[in-house]
Amino acid sequence: MIYLDNAASTPVHKDVLSEMLPFLSEQYGNPSSIHKLGRTANKAIQNARKQIANLINAQADEIFFTSGGTESNNIALHGFAYAKKGNHVITSSIEHEA
Repeated sequence: MIYLDNAASTPVHKDVLSEMLPFLSEQYGNPSSIHKLGRTANKAIQNARKQIANLINAQADEIFFTSGGTESNNIALHGFAYAKKGNHVITSSIEHEA
C-alpha cells in the first residue's frame, strides 16, 4: 500500500516508537505531578527540550511542545499578531482550516 495522507497522520518511526514506548506503557506519569512517575516524565521532557535546543542553537526555554499542527499554527499566529498590533494578517480561502 502507498499511503499519501501524511499531513493528517503518519506512521511512527520505529526509533521514535522504541523511545516513547516506556512512557506509553510503564512510565506514564503526568509531568506536572510531584510523584515519581511524574518527575520521571518531566525529566524526559526537559531532556528532550534541551536536546532540541542544542540542535537548533536555541535556549531550552524557547522550545515548546504542542499537541499538533493546528495548535502550533495558532500559537505562532497569535504571537505574531500580538507583536505586530495594528497590522493585518491576510490569508486566502484555500488555506488549511487550522
